[in-house]
Amino acid sequence: MEEEKVILVSENDEQIGTMPKMEAHEKALLHRAFSVFVFNDKKELMLQQRAAHKYHSPLLWTNTCCSHQRVGETNIQAGKRRLMEEMGFVVDLEDSISFIYKAPFDNGLTEHEYDHVLLGTYNGEPNINPDEVAGWKWMPLEAIKNDILKHPELYTEWFKIIFDKFYSYINISK
Repeated sequence: MEEEKVILVSENDEQIGTMPKMEAHEKALLHRAFSVFVFNDKKELMLQQRAAHKYHSPLLWTNTCCSHQRVGETNIQAGKRRLMEEMGFVVDLEDSISFIYKAPFDNGLTEHEYDHVLLGTYNGEPNINPDEVAGWKWMPLEAIKNDILKHPELYTEWFKIIFDKFYSYINISK
């Protein structure tokens, strides 16, 4: 089976090529990604705990799901695909903000992503894929913000960056 490829992009999110995912993370090359944030009617965010065997950030809490777009796939199509693969449901998503971040990990890999934040609403329970997700919970944004301040080691780097830079936008949007 061929390794999944990521879409390499310029700082303007223009596609400049593709590369196997692990190689892009080893070389810290900028590539396209997305982060899905699903809220319920109580304005709580569905968090997922990453599976224990993930190659980086295992068992850390993060947004509802995230991954990389495939060639020819829109942000929304990619978000819906991965939401089903990881959390077992699909909702309408809207593209909101995007940003570039770079986060090195202890294992020598680096996430350097042009990340698109996608927002959606759902009130049910997920049917999590245990190969991808260890657990899940609903949390109010203010409680997440406070918990990140108290226990930053429990959360993924990109999730902390989103909360630090875009909390007011996400909070107003939903």
